[in-house]
Amino acid sequence: MKILHVTPFFKPSWEAGGPPRSVYEIAKGQANQNHEVTVYTTDGFKKRLNVPKNVPVDVDGIKTYYFRNLSMFLAGGLNFPVPYYLPLVARKKLKSFDIIHIHEHRTILAAIIHHYAVKYNIPYVIQPRGSALTMIKSRQKEIFDKLVGKSIINNSCKIIASSKSEASQYSSVFADLNMDNVVEIPNGINLETYQKLPPTGIFREKMSINNDKNIILYLSRLHERKGIDLLLKTFKIISKSSDSMVLVIAGPDDHYLPEIYKMVEKLGLQDSVVIPGPLYENDKLEAYVDADIFVLPSRDHYESFGNVVVEAMACQTPVVVTSYCGISEWINNDVGRVVDYKEEQLGHALIDILENPKRDEMAYNARQMVLETFDWDKVVKRNMVVYKQCIEDNK
Repeated sequence: MKILHVTPFFKPSWEAGGPPRSVYEIAKGQANQNHEVTVYTTDGFKKRLNVPKNVPVDVDGIKTYYFRNLSMFLAGGLNFPVPYYLPLVARKKLKSFDIIHIHEHRTILAAIIHHYAVKYNIPYVIQPRGSALTMIKSRQKEIFDKLVGKSIINNSCKIIASSKSEASQYSSVFADLNMDNVVEIPNGINLETYQKLPPTGIFREKMSINNDKNIILYLSRLHERKGIDLLLKTFKIISKSSDSMVLVIAGPDDHYLPEIYKMVEKLGLQDSVVIPGPLYENDKLEAYVDADIFVLPSRDHYESFGNVVVEAMACQTPVVVTSYCGISEWINNDVGRVVDYKEEQLGHALIDILENPKRDEMAYNARQMVLETFDWDKVVKRNMVVYKQCIEDNK
């Protein structure tokens, strides 16, 4: 099968969050099954990638076009990539594909691909990846939807949601949407990465954190929607009764790091909060295995899944998430806690796990759940079922 993935950012633009990694894992899995896989993306999020532009590049068996962005300020500052060369390639190449998978639909990439997909009668699948809601940048999204966004959605064969929570959002945003076309497929992780974990203690040593300190770890994009302000306020409260806790806030900055530093100083937490910056690959695994708790306190439903939570669980770390996170549908008291976006509930959950005599059992259960549920091979197979149905329906 000839498959095209369309995504604003791709490997190695990991600083753009979970979607680039998810698209990469799906595309790689399909390529490993001997499908002919192509990716249309742009040449970077915060900075231009040092890759050939506007021509195919082999990325682990995936034919990848890194289209040059018209402006890196638009791409990284406003999250609005403009790949000006894409139409020239799409006009010639798109008719050769059997199926198209568009990730994040309110983009110039999606608009261009939608135009040619309709013109050449190529079926396509949409996966908004948490971008469907209009609470943020509502005016811009409304304008985009009137111009082309609704057509992109309504002309799609299927729409993929990563959780029941995300699926439930679609009917409120797209009034004319046929909900029978919505398919729920969770994200996954590459289990091979987590077969042999790094030994404990490396991250602690790097960050000069003593062994008698409990590490509460946040590791994701540094963005206001992630609930870091709630986490800091909660940590201030629970740390008053004990100096045995350290809060680590790690991840790439998404225009929020200065505000985090201000809050840390205002709350007087300079001696108990560690901000190491972005962590990738083995550095990230070292942080996960040394953490006593992982927390993702997202403040709204834009957190359609939460890949980092699954990664932490794979490293045998109990987790605490807010109910806004799509991954919360899989979290029970055997592996962690799900809380409302409230200081009291978050603080109680963190203390409850730290003082829980069954914390080691929770850690083991967390890893087992991941191994049984979030294998990328299973995700790829479910995507392929959707593709085949779309191709058959389009005949």
